[in-house]
Amino acid sequence: MSQPDAVLAVSVVSHGHGPLVQSLLWQLAQHSHATVARVVLTLNIPEPEPAPPPKGWPFALHILRNTQPAGFGNNHNRALQTVSEPFVCILNPDVALHPPDPFAVLVHTAAQPGTGCAYPMQVDAQGQVQDSERALPTPTALWQRRILGQREQRTDWVNGACMVLPTAVWHQLGGFDNRYFMYCEDVDLCLRLRLAGLSLVRAPVSVIHTGQRASQRHWRHTLWHVCSLLRLWSSSSYKAIRRNPDAPNTGTIAPL
Repeated sequence: MSQPDAVLAVSVVSHGHGPLVQSLLWQLAQHSHATVARVVLTLNIPEPEPAPPPKGWPFALHILRNTQPAGFGNNHNRALQTVSEPFVCILNPDVALHPPDPFAVLVHTAAQPGTGCAYPMQVDAQGQVQDSERALPTPTALWQRRILGQREQRTDWVNGACMVLPTAVWHQLGGFDNRYFMYCEDVDLCLRLRLAGLSLVRAPVSVIHTGQRASQRHWRHTLWHVCSLLRLWSSSSYKAIRRNPDAPNTGTIAPL
């Protein structure tokens, strides 16, 4: 049973990430049971369900099984379309948590007026800060980043490994754009948030993100990435941000 004051619905999509999902859900149960009311786990390919902790799940766990693999955004949209909690979270299975509960701070941040998305600092297993805050992926910016190795100079979007949004904002935007199968759906969501006058706000909390970019390991992911970039560059949200680069960007908020 979930806690009566828990306010967050979390969506996790597994594509054969069983051990990572098992660890993540147990960490949610241990550290975030007072904040998380519901976890919707989508099994994108067949795999065993996670085993509950000895005292059972302290939140409602809903498991969705896909008959065919779906895209990143489509999976999260389906998982969150009927949730009733006031806040939603997009959470990658390759995220690890450490105490105290990071989601209490993330929800507090997301509840502030003008905030469209709260996100944590992401660090790797060695504690080094990851580059989860990115500039608009223009061809020039991609060249400077990938070829010249230059660091980002501004934050136009944040990656979708861990994002907390007010549910009303999520529904207002219609969630992710299902036309992106994989890659750039988080860019598009952040741009649409900013064009709606809302800010991306980094909360004073961190999570461990151990993921690696599949696009650097498999040609199919590289193809998806290129196709998504071409779709993004032709989208109305991208063109609007190019015309108005100073739309609400990022902010800060005091700790609890």
